Amino acid sequence: MGKRREARERAVQFLFEYDLNPPEKLEEALDEFWHTQRAACIADEKGPAKWNETVHLPPPTADEAALRLFAEPLIRGALEHRDQADELIVKHAKNWDLHRIAAVDRNILRLAIYEMLHRQDIPPIVSINEAVDIAKKFSTQDSGKFVNGLLDRIKGEMMRPARIVT
Repeated sequence: MGKRREARERAVQFLFEYDLNPPEKLEEALDEFWHTQRAACIADEKGPAKWNETVHLPPPTADEAALRLFAEPLIRGALEHRDQADELIVKHAKNWDLHRIAAVDRNILRLAIYEMLHRQDIPPIVSINEAVDIAKKFSTQDSGKFVNGLLDRIKGEMMRPARIVT
């Protein structure tokens, strides 16, 4: 899996968590999120710690730092432009109330819409493909189709080319 894909997956995980339980302080929530992500990765590699064992995490690796460097602006941007994304979701999701859409799918859509509208360094078609693949991984096969259809309708209204970085 590519590092950008992994960073997007982490961004979706944070956005999902934020959606269901908004923290009082974003900075603290982000720090805690990255800490738990590192601890989970280390536990996967070494096995879980014993209940009375203190685990000291080593400094982040270059790969972990790169993930965070790409993911955090996506997270912040998706949160900053969340209302705009939600309006587009409601507009294009025929017969769907925003809160009836699965929380995972809703946050995948928010991230992809942010990328499509505000990240000129990412072609919209890349954002759509990544969102579909993430939806298939974290939600259902039907979610991939739903996400693709909705994002494709939004892309149709955009003023920038779908495949070219501007």
